[in-house]
Amino acid sequence: MSKPEIERHDTDILILGSGGAGMFAALHAQQTAPAGTRITMAVKGLIGKCGCTRMVQGGYNVALGPGDSVARHFMDTIEGGKWLPDQDMAWRLCEEAVTRVRELENEVGCFFDRNGDGTLHHKAFAGQTADRTVHKGDLTGIEIINRLMEQVLSRPIEKLQEHRAIGLVPTKDGSALAGVLFIDMRTGKFRFVRAKTVMMGTGGGPTMYKYHTPSGDKTMDGLAMALRAGLPLRDMEMVQFHPTGLLAGDHTKMTGTVLEEGLRGAGGQLVTHSGQRFMFDYDAKGERATRDVVSRGIYAEMRKANDPEQVGVFLSMAHLGPENVAKKFAGMVKRCADCGFDLAGGLVEVVPTAHYFMGGVVVDPDTRTAMEGLYVAGEDAGGAHGSNRLGGNGVANSTVFGGVAGDVMGRDVTAMGLREPDEAVLEAEIARAIHPLSRTVGRVQSLRHALQEAMWEEVGVMRTAAGLRRGIDRVADIRRELMATGVDGGNLAFNLTWHDWLNMASLTEVSDVIARAGLARENSRGAHYREDFPEPGAMEESYFTVARKHGDAVAVDREPVRFTIVRPGETVLPEGEPETLVAAAE
Repeated sequence: MSKPEIERHDTDILILGSGGAGMFAALHAQQTAPAGTRITMAVKGLIGKCGCTRMVQGGYNVALGPGDSVARHFMDTIEGGKWLPDQDMAWRLCEEAVTRVRELENEVGCFFDRNGDGTLHHKAFAGQTADRTVHKGDLTGIEIINRLMEQVLSRPIEKLQEHRAIGLVPTKDGSALAGVLFIDMRTGKFRFVRAKTVMMGTGGGPTMYKYHTPSGDKTMDGLAMALRAGLPLRDMEMVQFHPTGLLAGDHTKMTGTVLEEGLRGAGGQLVTHSGQRFMFDYDAKGERATRDVVSRGIYAEMRKANDPEQVGVFLSMAHLGPENVAKKFAGMVKRCADCGFDLAGGLVEVVPTAHYFMGGVVVDPDTRTAMEGLYVAGEDAGGAHGSNRLGGNGVANSTVFGGVAGDVMGRDVTAMGLREPDEAVLEAEIARAIHPLSRTVGRVQSLRHALQEAMWEEVGVMRTAAGLRRGIDRVADIRRELMATGVDGGNLAFNLTWHDWLNMASLTEVSDVIARAGLARENSRGAHYREDFPEPGAMEESYFTVARKHGDAVAVDREPVRFTIVRPGETVLPEGEPETLVAAAE
């Protein structure tokens, strides 16, 4: 095909994504930046109608309850992450969540559930030593995103909706980011947007697995772009499986969607097909163990059954009183009823489902990256969660660091100018995107199913070196077949098959790195479990993996965790500052 034209556009602050991170970044940047600063938000779908934050059910972790503290929240986050989190990021997450939840209520306009005395209601989530999850029933994400959407749409922020980001384009010397290449999905045309600062908050979305919670258009495009741009990615082996994904059959996209953690926090029980409760065989906390532990327990029971007619296990809530369950978890009860299950009074079949990605771009606590002008927040950023994200820390992470990014960019932009792009990189990214338009038309969706099977079977809940190597080979085979598969390019406006191909290109790139990082980590921490290396290793010798792309090859190295606030065997005093340490109780 002929060389595509590129529409060119300039702005000062460019924000990719309209989840909690993106919208908070836009609002804070507008408050911090000088008057007249141009702020642009670009999103793959529609503002407020896409992304993962909107899908949040459980709630928002914030240390405001009786007997709770920021230090206690911090220690739960460090211990839940098995001592792999970036401690400065984790402390900032826990500390600023208090500020951000008040901002959500008092400035953004969110309404969260309250106790009879008017205080915020906190519900129990696994892996936490206090009830600290603030919520709006079991539809917290919709409340947060709807109110943020109202704020953003009312401000003089330029909106590029249905614009798919496909490439981070640096300056010619590679030291700084010049801008971002997009496809305007409505026309199929390419648009390059130069910006002084760019915040990437495109979200994670491990939809390369057979069972997954995010919508299918969440395909880790941001991490794929960062990888191609040469940025270091940490903790890429850390894929969180939520223990209770709805298992409603292959005929519906409802399969894999989450039944929220508050169900187990309230006393829900997991039972086998024979009705036997089993989680206490795997952990003394039973169903209230952390997500990684419960997921492995369920997966182990599934392997024991070895019966294609008995895929998952069951969640039982009836013993808590059907009327009570129906009132407390109305959204969950309706979701299950839509799929033919009676959550309040019967049994619901569940399976571990790929839910969240702890890995991401290496950033500092101010969201800056190794590339000048690029900031990353939300699920695209690694570090805050280590090897396991506590339920309720996800939306707190996005809103806290989205706000941080907006504040920092608003200040930094005053000292930055627009930069000229490396035209060779720009041309290479366009060539990559139009690659399938000149190939023989094939079936992209069948390749996606093959990838999901390969990742579930070889790079899933429980891993081995042999399986990871098979996974790397299977992903490579799928990638080769994808590159030989074309799509009809007769009309590029809303050409969803073309975008399916681009989704697969991102998923295969990131899947390869997940498997390679998993092979490099020869111990078991949090979400990453190696059956051939089941021990966690010495906590004081903790390391995180760092993946970088050099040409077509991906190298995975190890870097030691910096214990900047607390060391293994120590804890932060509940009432103290982060510098105050005491020996942990035996």
